[in-house]
Amino acid sequence: MNKREFLKCLTITGASACIASTGAIGNELISAMDDLNTDNQGEREASHYVVTPRGVKCLICPNECTLKEGELSDCHNRIARDGKLFTMAYGNPCAVHIDPVEKKPLLHFYPASLSFSLATAGCNFACLNCQNWEISQTSPTKTRNYQATPVQLVDQAIRENCKSIAYTYSEPITFFEYMLDTATLAKSRGIKNIMVSNGYINPEPLLELCKVIDAANIDLKTFDEEVHLKLTAGNLKPVLETLKTFRKEGVWLEITNLIVPSWTDNFDVIARMCDWLAQEGFNDYPLHFSRFHPQHKLTRLPVTPLQSLTRAKEIALKAGLHYVYVGNVPGIGGEDTYCHSCKVLLVKRNGFEIEQNLIVNGRCPKCQTPVPGRW
Repeated sequence: MNKREFLKCLTITGASACIASTGAIGNELISAMDDLNTDNQGEREASHYVVTPRGVKCLICPNECTLKEGELSDCHNRIARDGKLFTMAYGNPCAVHIDPVEKKPLLHFYPASLSFSLATAGCNFACLNCQNWEISQTSPTKTRNYQATPVQLVDQAIRENCKSIAYTYSEPITFFEYMLDTATLAKSRGIKNIMVSNGYINPEPLLELCKVIDAANIDLKTFDEEVHLKLTAGNLKPVLETLKTFRKEGVWLEITNLIVPSWTDNFDVIARMCDWLAQEGFNDYPLHFSRFHPQHKLTRLPVTPLQSLTRAKEIALKAGLHYVYVGNVPGIGGEDTYCHSCKVLLVKRNGFEIEQNLIVNGRCPKCQTPVPGRW
């Protein structure tokens, strides 16, 4: 089997958790559990919480769950035990893959490189359209997990010639401690760190992550506060603050807006979102408009019409955003990169493959305009 073939796969409540590798990775790094967790596997004391008269209060995200003994947090992987807060998502990923970085999606961050990607169960949102709901809307005690320490993850990423480690698939904010420890070690060994997230996190833990996270793709679900709450169970404002913090702290940022028919396809709202991004200085950060496919609790909706995606792109460009992409629609060149100044085609993509990359030293070879990103 070659380097990218899957050596071992196992079923997680309807989803596959696989690890791409060479050699005897199952024995060397990560061992699959035969049974569901029943013995506090993966538990350790959490960070960012306070003990109150009503219980232990988690301070990782704006949900700020207050839990009595034995109660679980909204994200399904924090528990109150013996007057303390514990994470149940440490060292027990339920999905591990090697992906092209373009899959995150990150199109301006070391194109054509590989990213060692992992997730544990859990999410602090409850999105009606979640594509990975089998692992995001459950607890690590109910998934079949691998066992892998941060050291083992980083070692394997290096062996696999991965440029980065991506915390993705579910919501990495909910396995904060595992992500932070792994990212800190990875950074010390020259591996980049990528966070694919909803951005729903409190300022203090976010600033901790900014010290070790190199790039992020944040799902900006909608710019309508009421729709955001009904679709995700979370508020919009903290996500906007996360975007501003990442930009201020120098983390490379790309933003995804999934256009869900009848939910997030209001073009006046899309225009307000794009205007806000331009006014807040996000002109040079890529914006991805992504096609919705029926998922989870919105299976009766149609896929996003192509004309909705192209109209959204036109709105974004008119607002002054320089790099606007259309995702989940193969064959239309929606993820090709053009120089925003002279309009020459710089990067030609076919799915996750790079067919052409003319960027030289981070610049357009024709007009020498800088192309923001990490090249």
